[in-house]
Amino acid sequence: MICGLAFLQGCSSNDDSAYIAIDENLEVAIPVNFPEINYDLGSNPITKNGFELGKKLFYDGKLSANGFISCGFCHEQRTAFTHHGHQFSHGIDDLEGTRNTPAIQNLAFQTEFSWDGATSHLDLFPIIPITNEVEMGETLSGVLAKLKADAEYQRLFASAFEDAEINNENFLKALAQFMVMMISSNSKYDKYVRNEDNIEFSALEKEGFAIFESKCASCHKTDLFTDNSFRNNGLPPYPGLNDIGRAAVSGSLSDNYKFKIPSLRNVALTAPYMHDGRFGSLESVLNFYNSGVIDSETLDPQLKQNSRLGIALSTEEQEALIAFLNTLTDNEYITDSRFAEY
Repeated sequence: MICGLAFLQGCSSNDDSAYIAIDENLEVAIPVNFPEINYDLGSNPITKNGFELGKKLFYDGKLSANGFISCGFCHEQRTAFTHHGHQFSHGIDDLEGTRNTPAIQNLAFQTEFSWDGATSHLDLFPIIPITNEVEMGETLSGVLAKLKADAEYQRLFASAFEDAEINNENFLKALAQFMVMMISSNSKYDKYVRNEDNIEFSALEKEGFAIFESKCASCHKTDLFTDNSFRNNGLPPYPGLNDIGRAAVSGSLSDNYKFKIPSLRNVALTAPYMHDGRFGSLESVLNFYNSGVIDSETLDPQLKQNSRLGIALSTEEQEALIAFLNTLTDNEYITDSRFAEY
């Protein structure tokens, strides 16, 4: 008996009513310039059917209380899966959150998720927005009830998981399989450092790269451009919010106003910037680091050196840095049909 690869295909057998799902594993291609993957692929191998199920779930409003807000509503592919132009994330009933929507890219290489590191497992990451009362405002049990009542989802879960169950574990694993495959690694920068396609940097880009390595790479490490740590970068609390960041999760005063170091990949596309989206341009971000950093008990020591706060950046250095940051835009990623909404 031979079946084609699909979500679920009927196959000739002794029982004409039998349906057998034949799946195939998908390779997670780790770029040669990237560090080791963090996600445990052994516990959740990526399969064609699991990935496609995760993609459908990612773009399905059923995951929200009002049936309209999907993951893809706030994570748009054209801007590296951010909510471009929105300072704070928008959710059900047009309610507004208190933090800027982070990019979804290279999550399989990360160790903690959300601006405050509320979870250290990618499988659990979707629970945060799904259950947030101003984002998707739903419960996992509510989501599963809707999926179980849907004949198509019954078939899709059966094709993706051996037990065919629509349960918390399989639901979250499917979403994780989709996100694990969302690897951004083909920017001009990547091709330059991998010596591909005869890509060369301009003189200004080379200058910016050197400045970046000297003044920025201590936090934005490796070719993921983040060290996955939480730091206070001297940004004063947003008026009326007083978001204490990591401390809300850890309960430690030493974590006050510390937020996760974001990756700078595709940063030219992901405005506005910072955890509260207060800066609308890269120029504003660099001006802040040059002259706007505020001292506090938890300010990162690297921003308090040589008898000054922040990072000294001349106008010329800022121009060069932005030229370099523009090389981190991965046009292949933001147009990859595998991740596009149907």
